[in-house]
Amino acid sequence: MSTQATLLQERIASGKAILLAEIRPPRGGDPAPLQAAAKRLAGKVHAVGVSDNRDRVAMSALAAASLVRAEGLEPILHVTTRDRNRIALVSEALGAQALGIRNLLCTSGTHQTLGSYRSAKNVYDIDAVQLLQAYANLSSDGGLLGESAISGAGPFCLGAVASPDADPPALQLSRLVKKVAAGAKFLVTQPVYDPDRFEEWWKEVTRRGLHKQAAILAGIQPLSDGPFAHPGPHPPPGIPDPLLDRVASRSDPGARRAAAVQIAVETIRRLSDLPGIRGFCISDDGDPGAALQIIEESGLGSD
Repeated sequence: MSTQATLLQERIASGKAILLAEIRPPRGGDPAPLQAAAKRLAGKVHAVGVSDNRDRVAMSALAAASLVRAEGLEPILHVTTRDRNRIALVSEALGAQALGIRNLLCTSGTHQTLGSYRSAKNVYDIDAVQLLQAYANLSSDGGLLGESAISGAGPFCLGAVASPDADPPALQLSRLVKKVAAGAKFLVTQPVYDPDRFEEWWKEVTRRGLHKQAAILAGIQPLSDGPFAHPGPHPPPGIPDPLLDRVASRSDPGARRAAAVQIAVETIRRLSDLPGIRGFCISDDGDPGAALQIIEESGLGSD
């Protein structure tokens, strides 16, 4: 079994800029939409994250990642602790390895009460930090499972999520430190809509030298033509009202989409000037064309 570094690992080690995309598996079992999205992204990005039932019930992320790989793209399998206990989480990683998938992003996941599956029970047997530790040490220490070790497991290229907008900031930074110490080699932030707050967070990240210990990428997701574009009395947290108004004030869906893309491009251009930022992860939010447009208009490339 291959122990060669993944292409993403090599890119991280090179110190060069990194461009990722994130796609959501389709709701049904038809692979065609996913394959079409992967084909459009081929050659445009260094790797593609595959979300794990982030806000809906969808095709298995592992199956979707395997389909993405078959289209010539290197996948990053998202693994969510919300839905599985430690046995299933480790089994998922071993299955991914068998399919040639060794980039794993460990996340706790969006709480089920915030999605369409409110009546589902969560698991949260372990958190994202413990999952990173488990995956990083499987071949030498299977203590989390009551094993001495699992021969032939890994090595994996491990990633995690950072939350610049979450409160309290001190707690979020503490968790970020723990994730890096646990084995995260790359970190993708939640979508950035407030560059001012992100820059304040970045000052603390760089002061602690975390950007030198892991590749940190800013998440970019265009404001959708849904609840984000129509703010009510309680707008989504972390999104400044002027941005919401800028999208919602357009009556035509095409105009709202254009405004959302332009905001994303402006955010990328501003954050690109931050010293130490390693790149971006563009989420299509169900609109692969918008992701490609953002990449093109912002001048990002995979070289």
